[in-house]
Amino acid sequence: MSELTGVDRVRADAAARGLEVEIIERPAANSLEEAAKLMGITPADIVKSLVVKRSDGTFVFALVPGGRKISWPKLRAVVGVNKLQLPDASLALAATGYERGTITPLGSTTAWPVVADASIEGRRVSMGAGEHGRSLFVDADRLIDAFDATVADISDPE
Repeated sequence: MSELTGVDRVRADAAARGLEVEIIERPAANSLEEAAKLMGITPADIVKSLVVKRSDGTFVFALVPGGRKISWPKLRAVVGVNKLQLPDASLALAATGYERGTITPLGSTTAWPVVADASIEGRRVSMGAGEHGRSLFVDADRLIDAFDATVADISDPE
């Protein structure tokens, strides 16, 4: 799948997992609230796909809804490590094949484990679609199932 780029990788991976996604073009936004308004959803319906580096050099995807941030103690407990960090932009790109702002576990160049914040369950959510100016919509429960993701409370209010 790495020979494909951006949205094509997302679509191919979603199809391989039997996951229905809707990919839309969207204008740039200056804030979470503006992005949500442009897409006709609430800020909590926008899920950030954060790639997080473990001390052994491997990564994990943390899916956190808008208006919330990673709770490092909670995420460390779920992942079972005592050190995690957000990598710089070049390392995030190398780990996923996606630039920041476009990252999604769908079509990542490496299939890192996924940890989803429990608050996204039961919702239709939007997230990065592999390219700037695009977002995807997906049923969060089906996304969680497609990745056999760990679901836990990993966030705090921003």
